[in-house]
Amino acid sequence: MSLAAPVRRPVLADLIARPSNRARAFALNAALVVVGAGFVAALAQVEVPLWPVPITGQTLGVVVVGAALGARRGAAALLTYLVAGLAGLPVFAGFTGSIAAVAKPSFGFIIGFVFAAAVAGWFAQRAWDRRPLLAFAGFVLASAIPFVFGIPYMAFILNVVGGGTFGLGEILAFGLWPFVIGGIVKAAIAAVLIPAAWAGVRAADRSARR
Repeated sequence: MSLAAPVRRPVLADLIARPSNRARAFALNAALVVVGAGFVAALAQVEVPLWPVPITGQTLGVVVVGAALGARRGAAALLTYLVAGLAGLPVFAGFTGSIAAVAKPSFGFIIGFVFAAAVAGWFAQRAWDRRPLLAFAGFVLASAIPFVFGIPYMAFILNVVGGGTFGLGEILAFGLWPFVIGGIVKAAIAAVLIPAAWAGVRAADRSARR
């Protein structure tokens, strides 16, 4: 039985260009990271206000960016998004951004976005993003990552920092159940968009060879 590591497959971003040197490769990767962060920031403004955590389009952006850029660049894009918001740029939901965001119950989800993008990218690097069913499975798993960080963080802010007495059932009612259906829908949308992009790439390749 072979113990060799799985072969890393190209992701969509790898098809944009093949830089001739390290400087150009760095510049291209940096540009992709910034564009990815901007894409998530734009979807963060698609918001349904809820307390203490709003429903936004961020998760869709996180999964799409992770799958399109790959694990490292995807995580870097979401880390850039997080740092930009903490630095005061209005990239968080509701065009907000400041260091005070760390005291919000929703901030743990933003931390989780970094890891969710990496997971989506990990699946994409193994070609799961090229078939809708595999893409959907991988994207659902990636979409679950923010809750691993977000729910405990929210409980800490509400109960320890805020002095609340919310039990587990209430915490889940605030930070999990309202987001399940939307998360599945957003994973499904990404599982249509990314494989469709790959289908377009294959069609373009076939046309170029004729």
